[in-house]
Amino acid sequence: MGLRTKIGVAITATAALVAVIMGLVVHHRTATSQLETARESLESRLATAVEDHAAGVDRARTLINPERIPGPLRKAVDAGKRATYLDRSGPVPMLWAGSRLGPDTIVVKHPYSRQAANLDKLDEALWWAGGLGTAFAGIVGVGLATVAGRRLNASARTAERIAHGDLSARLRPRGGQDEIARLTVAVNTMADALAARLQAEREVTSNIAHELRTPVAGLVAAAEVLPPGRPAEMVRERAERVRALMEDVLEVARLDGTAERADTELRTLGELTRRAVRAAEVDGKGTAEVRVARDCLVETDGRRVERILANLVTNAFRHGGAPVTVEVDGGTVRVRDGGPGFPPELLNRGPQRFRTGSRSGLGLGLTIAAGQARVLGAALTFANPDGGGAQATLDLTASVRDGDPAPEPARDGDPGPS
Repeated sequence: MGLRTKIGVAITATAALVAVIMGLVVHHRTATSQLETARESLESRLATAVEDHAAGVDRARTLINPERIPGPLRKAVDAGKRATYLDRSGPVPMLWAGSRLGPDTIVVKHPYSRQAANLDKLDEALWWAGGLGTAFAGIVGVGLATVAGRRLNASARTAERIAHGDLSARLRPRGGQDEIARLTVAVNTMADALAARLQAEREVTSNIAHELRTPVAGLVAAAEVLPPGRPAEMVRERAERVRALMEDVLEVARLDGTAERADTELRTLGELTRRAVRAAEVDGKGTAEVRVARDCLVETDGRRVERILANLVTNAFRHGGAPVTVEVDGGTVRVRDGGPGFPPELLNRGPQRFRTGSRSGLGLGLTIAAGQARVLGAALTFANPDGGGAQATLDLTASVRDGDPAPEPARDGDPGPS
């Protein structure tokens, strides 16, 4: 049940309860007032009838020693009291009054049907008023709840956009000093602070990488002129790793921005996958098995797709374990390994740079893959399927185009199909 429904039901129920309570109070007060007025009038008639009987004159509507009167009235009269009693046992309600004068019982009565009819009409009017008032309160309550719910939903949608990386999203202030207005200000302030912090972080990351580019290039060049031997190989290997890391940091900084655009073309997904796996194998990460269940043509940026898949395969060997399989099924590519699975932090919050869930690496591979998928408009998800291991799924279904996939010709410098 949504907030709007809850508020509407609460206001309607409150209005109905108030209407019932007010109706009961009005009914009781009116019935009491009517009965008191009728009793006073009948007691006045009884007093006149007693005086007339004492004078030896009995009116036609005065009952002297009647055989049938209500039991409670007879008891009160026999006890020497002057009493009234409302009898509702018959088809017509009757108000009785009685008193004793010597050995005689003097009784007068009057139909109470007019008062009962008036009370019924009052009850009907109260029901109508209560029903209309409750309906009106319910409509007003739902309207107010709808307005508040829309403002809250707008806040929630804006917060979700910010959480998904749209740091330009803001709520439009509508004035006022209520709690929702304060929430609007708080969300906008949070977004401003978060955007400023992330921008500063991006600038620091980019600046550091740029500053390192020149000395790293010099280090790589110097390593190439070292005399052959194991120490030279170790220096060259470390220099290449530093250079690759620097390039990854620069790529992350670019993907954090909004200037990246996909250069799309029509490609065969199976061939893109084989090329990506071969690139990972060239890096010495191991051999992955490629399975093409259903190949297809996709209109996408082939370089970015290959980058994503190569990073997924590299991550599978580095942090997972053999066997590593890559399956192409229509517009979906699944990379699965036989390792311990993704850490809970990655499954809950997605890839985060400089955090892998393990003690090795800076966690840039999956971060770059997620950023490239975002540029392509593709979905990249991570899961630990039943049976163990980890599985990353790249969904390019939106980029699939009709047509029979044909093998792509090898380009200059590209190895042939695996």
